[in-house]
Amino acid sequence: MSKSWECALALRRTASCRKRVSSPLARFQSRAMSRAAPHATESTYDPALVPGPLKSPEQFAQEDAMQAKHLEELFHPLRFSPDVASRILTHASHPDAKRRHNGRLNFVGRRVLQAYLLMFMDSAPSRQPNHNFAEIMENALNSYALGEHVAPHWDVGKVLKWRPMNVGNLSKPLGPGAEVPAPFADLRNVNARGVGMYKVYGATVEAVMGGVFHQFGGSVSHRIFHTRLLPHLCIKGRLAGLHGAYHEHAMEICERMGGPKGPLLR
Repeated sequence: MSKSWECALALRRTASCRKRVSSPLARFQSRAMSRAAPHATESTYDPALVPGPLKSPEQFAQEDAMQAKHLEELFHPLRFSPDVASRILTHASHPDAKRRHNGRLNFVGRRVLQAYLLMFMDSAPSRQPNHNFAEIMENALNSYALGEHVAPHWDVGKVLKWRPMNVGNLSKPLGPGAEVPAPFADLRNVNARGVGMYKVYGATVEAVMGGVFHQFGGSVSHRIFHTRLLPHLCIKGRLAGLHGAYHEHAMEICERMGGPKGPLLR
């Protein structure tokens, strides 16, 4: 057998052996690269990564304190830690979201709201067999409805850190102490939905509920739901909000718990 043939045969054996030994790893790497490849050409723009003005620890501490104070005045006598308050009231679109944001609490709060609403409807005397709970829940708890009908009563815009997008010169970070541009000062403005304000504010309402549930537990968040949130969703003549058949029962429970300013701790 010639040396050239022996070399060729040895190379084939080596390649075959390498393929058998490394094939599981190679297949794993190939799958990982194939998953990542389609995203390589997509935009990786993240609003939270937009550079913002550098802040000192003192500035952060001052803003955290303002956010905590707002929540404490809104839900007296609850006491919010600055860390939790700033997490609740920082949206992922703001540059400070690199520090912390409300994404996880928003997720938790939405599930808390859904659970409370389903329990409320299931116990309501006006419940009917033909009521579609999923549809009623979507109309009542979608982010736009929460942002339009609940957020104004909680003055979310005064302290929320977020950044409007696709609005030209108005696309700048907003938050505690920042001057709010006129188009965003009034939630009833017709452009609020177009710039995403209702959606961001609604997500923040969910994050508030998630933060309260996280720090104070289910009893307190349940009382907030029935006294400070659900009554604002009793909107007559609108598809958005709570189904009309449940309005009377919602207001009865609110009054039973002490009304819109009812005690949160018992």
